Amino acid sequence: MISGMHPQQRWLLTLNVLGGIGVLGSYIVGLATHPGTGDFLWGGVPQALKPFYNITMLSAAAGYFPFTFLLLYRTDARSTRIAGRYGFGWFLLLYALILIPSALWLPLTLSLLEGWDPALWLTIRVVLGLVGIGSLGLLAALLTLSPVTSRRLHKLAIAGAVAFCMQTALLDATIWPAYFPRGTSATVRVP
Repeated sequence: MISGMHPQQRWLLTLNVLGGIGVLGSYIVGLATHPGTGDFLWGGVPQALKPFYNITMLSAAAGYFPFTFLLLYRTDARSTRIAGRYGFGWFLLLYALILIPSALWLPLTLSLLEGWDPALWLTIRVVLGLVGIGSLGLLAALLTLSPVTSRRLHKLAIAGAVAFCMQTALLDATIWPAYFPRGTSATVRVP
């Protein structure tokens, strides 16, 4: 299956594997080395919003698979056009914009919990903003993707991208930072 892929699709697959390891690895290592910080990672997000977050996290994770499957296995990378003029290579940039900063969020946030630093807080905001921009860009690219080989899968991919944007661009990049306690002594001493 990989041997028949266009080189850019192989790069996208590689980016997903390495980026996925980076994101999941950052969570595994971060939570293993900083036990008991889970509640602090919520910042000040109200209890009433947490169930919504949990639903959107699951929806975003589930939504990632249809649009990635569409791009890897049901799209002809040679003839792909985004907005009628850009090629498949844009998907590499958009995925990098999502995956690389996503792998940085937890380590940066754990560092912030150890001691408040305005520059670190700004870095976290930039990281979350980049993921949100990448997600919105991916949604726009999927909406303007041509040719579409499977209308049904394309619609499912767009629905998945919408769920992904809800989590990354709205909740993570906008809502979470608004509730995170800034510049206070509400930090946690983590091992």
